Amino acid sequence: MKLEVWQRAIDLFALVFEQTGRVADFKLRSQITDAAQSVSANIAEGYCRRTLPEYLQFLYFAKGSLGECLTRSIGLHRVNLLAPDQFESIDTLHYEVENKLLGLIRSLEAKRSDATWDDTLPAPHPPSTIHHPPSSSQ
Repeated sequence: MKLEVWQRAIDLFALVFEQTGRVADFKLRSQITDAAQSVSANIAEGYCRRTLPEYLQFLYFAKGSLGECLTRSIGLHRVNLLAPDQFESIDTLHYEVENKLLGLIRSLEAKRSDATWDDTLPAPHPPSTIHHPPSSSQ
């Protein structure tokens, strides 16, 4: 997928996964990595929908998952399970992803306002034809 916000959301998941690798409590680690992974998953699912309202709905789900990821990061930092530099790296990338996501949402909301969103599917491509050389039967 070429969407930069999706790519950076994948980076956020990888960073959270890496930075929380030493969190011994499986449930805590699972919750924060699930929240981080939900960001990119919801962006992708919304992108694959055909209607603008559905796309926007999934982008707002992604925004909610970003909030959950940050809240869990703050909690892990507060109880000293994330070092200050680890928290700072997650916090910085979180805000980058959030700003890109908000920009995409604003852009799509504008398309909804001026009715420039096209819900039609692209025309299907014709099947490719493979030409085989004639067989020589003897």
